[in-house]
Formats: sequence, structure tokens, C-alpha cells
Amino acid sequence: MDVNSLNQGVQVPSAAAPAPTTPMDKAAENREVVQAVKALNGSEMFGHDNELLFQKDQQTHRMVIRVVNKNTQEVISQIPPEYVLRLAENPGQSGGSQ
Repeated sequence: MDVNSLNQGVQVPSAAAPAPTTPMDKAAENREVVQAVKALNGSEMFGHDNELLFQKDQQTHRMVIRVVNKNTQEVISQIPPEYVLRLAENPGQSGGSQ
């Protein structure tokens, strides 16, 4: 049987087609974030006495970015702000009394 005559007019995908990209696994992504934060802290971008911290808020389980004084542990800046985290704890409460 002549297979070539059966395949006439049928397009066969090229073997050189690019493979679909897969998303980076979480462990590799976390390592990249840790390395980036270490590089920023090493560059003293936030000042000699300050460091950048990524932490998960215990109540809301959301990531929080803080610039903290290394000596006093005072929070210089935070994203999202503390009041936003507290609102996220109780989204049904508006904060005002009626």
C-alpha cells in the first residue's frame, strides 16, 4: 500500500514547532523573590539602617512588604497599610457605627 498517496493534501505539523511554555513552579519563584530582596538589601537602596521584608500577614494570609529599621525594628513603610489589612479581616464591617 502506498502511504504517500494517502497523505496527499494533508498537512503534517512541523517537528520544529515550539513547545508550550509552562509556568514556573512556586519553589523557583520563591527563590527568585528571596534573591531579589537580598540583592536590594545588599545595595542599601533603602538606607544603611533599613531593610526590605516580605512577610505573610497572619490574620489575612496576604503578603505584606515592609521597610524596617534594622536597629529598632520600627516599620518605616508598609504595603498594604495596616488599616487595609484590618479591613480585609472583616470585609463586612464598614468601621462606622449605626
